[in-house]
Amino acid sequence: MHDFLNTVSKQIFPIGLILILAFARLIPHPPNFTPIIAVAIISGYLFKNVNLSFLVLLVVMLVSDLFIGFYENVIFVYLSLLLITYIFHKISKKINFKNLFIFGFAGSLIFFLLSNFGVWFLGSPGINDIAYDKNLSGLIECYILAIPFFGNTFFSTILFTYLAFLANKLAKKSWIS
Repeated sequence: MHDFLNTVSKQIFPIGLILILAFARLIPHPPNFTPIIAVAIISGYLFKNVNLSFLVLLVVMLVSDLFIGFYENVIFVYLSLLLITYIFHKISKKINFKNLFIFGFAGSLIFFLLSNFGVWFLGSPGINDIAYDKNLSGLIECYILAIPFFGNTFFSTILFTYLAFLANKLAKKSWIS
């Protein structure tokens, strides 16, 4: 019985941690300063089952987007987060405190490239109604204009990934003792 309760409590904490991080999207924040890429990285690390990682990520994204509102390139955002989750689930044994910075950068870069590809591909109605030329020059322009937002994306990913990683380590220590 003790083992069962221990296993359940070990799953409740990671899910709770992911929920807290994901719903932080609802708190007012600077543009692109959200914990959502950290959620994708950490869920790939916390859950042994990649399908559980996907499920938790999709549920929190869908619920929070119900409050925030859906947007034109939502499919590219979700796909980039699912890809990040998949990649970090596959390399979860390599995730540690020392390499979180590099992994945070990699996750932020994947998100930047895919989500901004979506902005270029679909345009961005409602955001100054920007429409990029559908050629390489238009794609490059889209990426260049998105560079100022990358700083917040990267910094928030690093901050929230380290916080979640440390919270998980502290929780594991308390389970052991």
